[in-house]
Amino acid sequence: MKSRYELVVFDMDGVLIDHISSWTWVHDKMNVNNDEAFRLFKEGKITETEFIRRDVGLWLGINKNMNIREIVNSLHDIPLIGGIQETVAVLSHYGIRSVIVSGGIDKAAEMIYNEFGFDGYEANTILTHPDGRLTGEGKVNVDLTDKGIVTKKFMKRYGVRKEGTVAVGNSFTDVKMMEAAGLAIAFNPIDDEVVKVADHVIYSKNLSDILDIILEIEDGV
Repeated sequence: MKSRYELVVFDMDGVLIDHISSWTWVHDKMNVNNDEAFRLFKEGKITETEFIRRDVGLWLGINKNMNIREIVNSLHDIPLIGGIQETVAVLSHYGIRSVIVSGGIDKAAEMIYNEFGFDGYEANTILTHPDGRLTGEGKVNVDLTDKGIVTKKFMKRYGVRKEGTVAVGNSFTDVKMMEAAGLAIAFNPIDDEVVKVADHVIYSKNLSDILDIILEIEDGV
C-alpha cells in the first residue's frame, strides 16, 4: 500500500499555531499593536522587510536592549492546534514528509519542528547582535507574497513533483504555496482568497482531520 502524496507543506501561523500569528502573539505579550503595519503591508505600501522592521521596532520601544531570549521565552506558551503529533507521525508512517513554510518567527517554527519531528522548516529570522540583543532588523527567508518559492525548494530537495505535494494554509499569504501543490487544503481559513484556491476546506481544532483527505491509499506493487 502507498499514498499518492510524498510531501505535505504546512503554514505555521493559524494552522499549527492556534493563534493568528507568532508575531502577534509576542505583540500581545508586550501590549503593543501592529495593525497599521499589517494594513500597509497587505495594501502593498511597505515591503516585508519593512513590516518586520516595524514589528521589531515595537518591541525595542518597550526595551531598547531587548534580547532574543525574551522573544523565545514569550513563545514557550504559544497555543498549538491539537493533533500535530498524530498527523506528523501518521504521515511519516506512510512515507510522507512534513515541512513548515511560514512568514512567522523562525524560533517558533524551530520549536515545533523539534517537538513534533517535522522534516524541515523555513521561516523569518529576527536578527541579533553577537550578545543576543535585537538589531531592529529581520531576515526574510519566506516571501509572504510568494510562499510557492520556498515550497518548490522543498519539492526539489526531496524530488517531489507538484502532483505529489499537499499544501495546508489559512490565509491570502498561502495562495501561491497552495497553487504550487497538487492538493490544497484550507485549514480554518480566515479570508476568501485562500478558500477560492483550496480543493478542500476544513474547520477544526484538530489537525489530524486533514488525514482522511491526504491518505487516499492506493494499491502498491
